[in-house]
Amino acid sequence: EGPQKPQIHPKSTPNPPQIHPKSTPNTAFLSEEFQNSPEPDLEIVLCSGYGKNGALTVLQRSIRPQVVTTFELPGCYDMWTVTAPPPREQPEVAPGASAEPEAAAAPEGSEEDGERHGFLILSREDSTMILQTGQEILELDTSGFATQGPTVFAGNLGQGQFIVQVSPLGLRLLQGVTQLHFVPVDLGSPIVHCAVADPFGVLLSADGHLATFTLKGDTYGGRAPRLALLRPPVSHQSRVTALCLYRDVSGMFTTESRVPREEPPPRPHAEAETLIQDLSDSVDDEEEMLYGDSGGSGRSPPKEEPRRPGPPEREPPPHSPEPSHWCVLARENGNMEIYAVPEWRRVFLVKNFCQGQRVLVDSSFGQPPAEPRKDERGEREQPPVRELLLVGLGRRQSRPLLLVHVEQELLLYEAFAHDSQLGQSNLKVRFRKVPHGINFREKKPKPSRKKPEGPGGGSPGRDPRGGAGGTPEEPGGPRGRVARFRPFQDIYGYSGVFICGPSPHWVLLTGRGALRLHPMGIDGPVESFAPFHNVNCPKGFLYFNRQGELRISVLPAYLSYDAPWPVRKIPLRCTAHYVAYHVESKVYAVATSSPTPCTRIPRMTGEEKEFESIERDERYVPPQQEAFSIQLISPVSWEAILQHQVIALEEWEHVTCMKTVSLRSEETVSGLKGYVAVGTCLMQGEEVTCRGRILILDVIEVVPEPGQPLTKNKFKVLYEKEQKGPVTALCHCHGYLVSAIGQKIFLWSLKDNELTGMAFIDTQLYIHQMISVKSFILAADLMKSISLLRYQEESKTLSLVSRDAKPLEVYSVDFMVDGTQLGFLVSDRDRNLLVYMYLPEAKESFGGLRLLRRADFHVGAHVNTFWRTPCRGHPEGPNRRSSTWENKHITWFATLDGGLGLLLPMQEKTYRRLLMLQNALSSALPHLAGLNPRAFRLLQSERRLLQNAVRNVLDGELLGRFLYLSAMERGELAKKIGTTPDIILDDLLEIDRVTAHF
Repeated sequence: EGPQKPQIHPKSTPNPPQIHPKSTPNTAFLSEEFQNSPEPDLEIVLCSGYGKNGALTVLQRSIRPQVVTTFELPGCYDMWTVTAPPPREQPEVAPGASAEPEAAAAPEGSEEDGERHGFLILSREDSTMILQTGQEILELDTSGFATQGPTVFAGNLGQGQFIVQVSPLGLRLLQGVTQLHFVPVDLGSPIVHCAVADPFGVLLSADGHLATFTLKGDTYGGRAPRLALLRPPVSHQSRVTALCLYRDVSGMFTTESRVPREEPPPRPHAEAETLIQDLSDSVDDEEEMLYGDSGGSGRSPPKEEPRRPGPPEREPPPHSPEPSHWCVLARENGNMEIYAVPEWRRVFLVKNFCQGQRVLVDSSFGQPPAEPRKDERGEREQPPVRELLLVGLGRRQSRPLLLVHVEQELLLYEAFAHDSQLGQSNLKVRFRKVPHGINFREKKPKPSRKKPEGPGGGSPGRDPRGGAGGTPEEPGGPRGRVARFRPFQDIYGYSGVFICGPSPHWVLLTGRGALRLHPMGIDGPVESFAPFHNVNCPKGFLYFNRQGELRISVLPAYLSYDAPWPVRKIPLRCTAHYVAYHVESKVYAVATSSPTPCTRIPRMTGEEKEFESIERDERYVPPQQEAFSIQLISPVSWEAILQHQVIALEEWEHVTCMKTVSLRSEETVSGLKGYVAVGTCLMQGEEVTCRGRILILDVIEVVPEPGQPLTKNKFKVLYEKEQKGPVTALCHCHGYLVSAIGQKIFLWSLKDNELTGMAFIDTQLYIHQMISVKSFILAADLMKSISLLRYQEESKTLSLVSRDAKPLEVYSVDFMVDGTQLGFLVSDRDRNLLVYMYLPEAKESFGGLRLLRRADFHVGAHVNTFWRTPCRGHPEGPNRRSSTWENKHITWFATLDGGLGLLLPMQEKTYRRLLMLQNALSSALPHLAGLNPRAFRLLQSERRLLQNAVRNVLDGELLGRFLYLSAMERGELAKKIGTTPDIILDDLLEIDRVTAHF
């Protein structure tokens, strides 16, 4: 078996000088629905910031909803929430309430609290359930809604006043519960999909025919509002498989050229001014563009923003560009087309759309309108587009995002303005592909589903019910498609898209302008989702999991989601150095320091030490020195438990290490008990000999103070004595305390609150980190690399097993666990990661005296802390695939410039395949800024080493770019290394799955 193959995935977070992950101990965070899941619920607690910016930061990677309540509703496969106006007649709509460009019903931000959702519509195979959502949720027996069959779509029209409900064979327009208009629709086959953008809507039938409807009529003329149905003049040469409607308020979607021209424009359009308007906007709100909203909370801005007047030479621009409407269609032959609505003029065409090109470029001009049919063979290879959504996100919805679901993949594109083909009346935008890691691949579909079926056939994500619907000819008829992309306008102040399916994700884009993708895997696959704004659940949401449970939830309010990972900061207002989690009492011990002026100097007179105080005038600036203290923090409320229960250390005394250690004790059944051990050293200048102390603290339970239930824990100092030298590192081994004091390592046993020496050994210059596993201790020296020590219980001896003889400036150490193999992972000053192993059989190890280097990798950041977790198990229980990861540990690391990453031991076969892919990728992809990934990841060192780089580490960031390539490029690369894209994708997604902690 070859050496260990770590795999690296750098990710970015706030800057942690010291990190401690832990299982969330208490139930305050996690809804009880998720308490009994087999996987532990982990989060990372880290120290970040310096001085007054010092804080504890709690990081989670995934979103865990706070469940308000759960209903068992089996058989419901789709749902919508719609707003209903209050009963009194409102002829005038609130002026701020512009209808949203969403295809789903979105609450309008008209009043302060926004409009509440009045109805929840649940669709089943054979019926529809209508729930009225007020103070409580009631089922309506009689209403204007159709309940006898399934519902294809429900949403709002007329700026939230009216509701449209689409059934497979007709449309209903309602106001509240009263039906205003019913339109039967006959397109030759049932309706399977509907998209709405106020005041237009488009219907799609099972065999790919279109119909559009528009909201007509006004209450003033005395004529009731009604829906006008039309067949749009769109060619049906190739069947339409997916569509969406987009209402653009950003002014980016325009057919006018943005370049000023002499001759008058051919089409006087409302969008002509939009671009002047755009420019003024960008100048005015430069600060907001740079720093996000002044609110600072990272919320999306309110709908109406006070406009500052523009430059005086022209009148202030109107509030926003005239909204325009566009329809995006995907066809069976692989074309994507955009039409201007309502005139249905084609303005954009992309061929081979489902291949996932990196940039979508318009090719609608310079070719005949009726395309000649290509040969049949070429056409059948295109995988069908299952769903499209074009939605405006960000500040004033100025960032249009296109989400595409092709077969088993999600494509994400962002639109950008691009003037090409001057003089033509095409759409002046292009789309660029956005890299993401969202997995749409499920278990291999049954062969029966491979045959081409109606778009309503096996609708996406409905596998558990066995290819729901089958072919359109079946007696039940095709069921409406279940949308995977669910846009929302205001859930806890954020707007974005929720992606249902096997790996549910939140896509958020706030005023700060960075696209955030947060997974929500805690409840398994999500079938359907809807925003829900209600008295009892303000700005919350609903979703169905695979078990048919409807969960009414809100986003936890204490996290900020406008960050690469959801984050919570607990300000300490002083520098945090170490954090340790005490498992038995479920609290954190935190070592902090704050600067204090130094007013006296220690002097040695013979043997005696005396202090000379500095007497200066008031203009003298005294030197600052850090005053250290240790306090308890409870993770229930994240505040210091008792302000007066802070252990203040002496003047000049610095904490050099703090850990929770398990030492022998007669108090517990297991014979071990957890204590907080602190090592300090007194630094009083170079004349005074440096000494240190060991403090052993127990966290005990006391009667809490009245009204403060969290004061039930306090520190009890069991031992604090001065040692012969500075205490620089601590760990525990076999229930004994191991400490590095000066140039020696001592092993102590704790009895009757006294430390008794058991064994010692001489070491190198300065041991600054020690970790242990079983009876082995790994010690890291500041300059002289690492040593492996062993404690033998029978003879009570501490002996050196092996060490690395070459000099190395170590930052941090940890173990790599791969089944029965143990590696020693080291990070050094030159920003490398190295893996050493103890291999006494190899001849270059001189019979095991030397540790051999088996892997190295240049991270490019100083790694100063590691921690380990086991690989995640399989949600469906153990199987052949997950058993390969059973005894492997992920080693996580955090860097001084604020990054997180991980190393994962790989299987030999997968490693070889991905190594070939990595070599192919580094020559196939253009290098960023001309920097070669292979050269950058080589071991880098300031001093010349007499040893070649071992490599043996895959670069996860480079391999992740394989997901960003188009289908053609993937196929070519896979062919080059003799495999298929599916095998590579399965490997990469399996790595993602086993490392999906936090």
